[in-house]
Amino acid sequence: MVWVPLLLVALVVSGVGCARVCRAAVAADTRAGGDGGELNVCEAAYLAGGPLRVTDLTLVSMHRARLLLLAHTGWATVVADTGGRDELERAVLGAIGPDGQSRIPAVRPLVADDESVRALAAGLVARGLALPEEARRSVASGARAVRAAFLLTLVLGTGAGLLVPAGERGEVLAWFALPLVAAGLCLLIARADTPGYACWASPAGRRLLSGLSLADPLTALAKRGTGVLEPELRAAFRVHDRQHLP
Repeated sequence: MVWVPLLLVALVVSGVGCARVCRAAVAADTRAGGDGGELNVCEAAYLAGGPLRVTDLTLVSMHRARLLLLAHTGWATVVADTGGRDELERAVLGAIGPDGQSRIPAVRPLVADDESVRALAAGLVARGLALPEEARRSVASGARAVRAAFLLTLVLGTGAGLLVPAGERGEVLAWFALPLVAAGLCLLIARADTPGYACWASPAGRRLLSGLSLADPLTALAKRGTGVLEPELRAAFRVHDRQHLP
């Protein structure tokens, strides 16, 4: 019965992980209220991808207005310094700096942390369309806990199976299947119930996002990210992705 303590550990860890992710999901779902209305493209970008998506949208919008040049090498160059048409564009120009040229990976986090983006986020939270920071952290932490519980249960079950005679192995693995299935189902449900923008958008925000058409290129960018861009622009942002690989 040397495997029983391992089973108890797996049950406790899986139970705690499932409880955390369920509690976080329920807390997020309670923010179902919202004022409805319409989303502008920057608000949609925040709900779908957070501050960095807003930054990407602003960069591409300025590029298409011929205010910036986004090169496939990953550089952003000011073409026409009009002072910015709104606070987000002014944040981009400020992040690029007085030289008028900077690398996109250096610009993105500066703009994402700008007061204009924080104000946009605060407005969406106040309308009940975005999750506050505490709720986002709770959801992400719960998901990590369930993932860790699933992996730990898998390891413990494998180890327990190796510790018992071959004739008892089936019974032992059947017992470990219970916490493993529970953790796996929680992961599947979480993935099905929370699409990529779930960590930013409340249920009300997700409903508004789902109703947006992808016919407009900027709206498609807001919802789907830089993968919808033409090849040269995708290359400009892929430079960022390569430089930030773990």
